[in-house]
Amino acid sequence: MKKLLPLAAALFSAVSYAQELKAFSVPNGYTKITEIKGDLDKDGKDEIILAFDTNQKASVNEDDSDTNDYKRVFYILKNENGNLVIWKENTSLLFSSGYGFYPSDNNLDISIKNNCLIIGQQFSTNSRHTQEYKHTFRFQNGDFYLIGSYDNFNDTCDFNFTNEINFSTGKVIIDDEYSTCDDDAKVPESTHKEFIYKLRTLIKMHDFKIGDHKFKIPDSSKEFIF
Repeated sequence: MKKLLPLAAALFSAVSYAQELKAFSVPNGYTKITEIKGDLDKDGKDEIILAFDTNQKASVNEDDSDTNDYKRVFYILKNENGNLVIWKENTSLLFSSGYGFYPSDNNLDISIKNNCLIIGQQFSTNSRHTQEYKHTFRFQNGDFYLIGSYDNFNDTCDFNFTNEINFSTGKVIIDDEYSTCDDDAKVPESTHKEFIYKLRTLIKMHDFKIGDHKFKIPDSSKEFIF
C-alpha cells in the first residue's frame, strides 16, 4: 500500500494540473502569424506555440482606420488528451505588427532549439538603421526564465553594434564595429569586449520587457540594456 501512495499522489497532481489549464480557442478577430511545435519541458511531448496579431490597435492614433498596427500575443499550448490548453500566454514580449519605420519589414521569428524558446524580432528604426533582438527562454524550476539576450543595431554605412549575454554562464560579448560609405571620412576604431556578469536572480518570462533592464559595463560610461 505504501508503494501506491506516491503513484496516487502523482496521478492526482497531474489531473489537478490539467484541470487548472484553460481550454484554448482562437479569439475572434485574431490573425495567426506563426505556429511552431517542440518539446519545451523535456517530457517527450511537443508543445505548440501560436502567435497572433490581435484586433487591438497599438498605435497612438488608434482610432485611425488607416493605421494597421495591432498588438501581438503568443500562446504556449499543451495537448491534453486531444484538447489544446493554455500553458503560458504572453502579451509583453512581442512588438506590434506595425512597429518600426517600414512596417512591412517587421519580422518575427519564433523557434525552439535544445528545448529552449527563442524569440527573434527585427525591424527598421529609420531608412538606414535595423534593430534585431533574440531572447532565449528555458523552462526550469516550474517556469520560463530568460537565459540569453542578443541585440544588434546596424547602420548601412557607419556602424554595427552587437550586445550579447548568456545569463546561464554570465558571459557578455560587446562588439562595436565602425565603417563608412564616405572615402574621406575618419572611421573610429572598432572595439571588442568580453566579461562576466551574473544576475542574482534569473528573470521570468512574464516579468521581462525589452529595454527595462540594464547594468553598467565595466571600465566604461555605457550601460548594457536588455
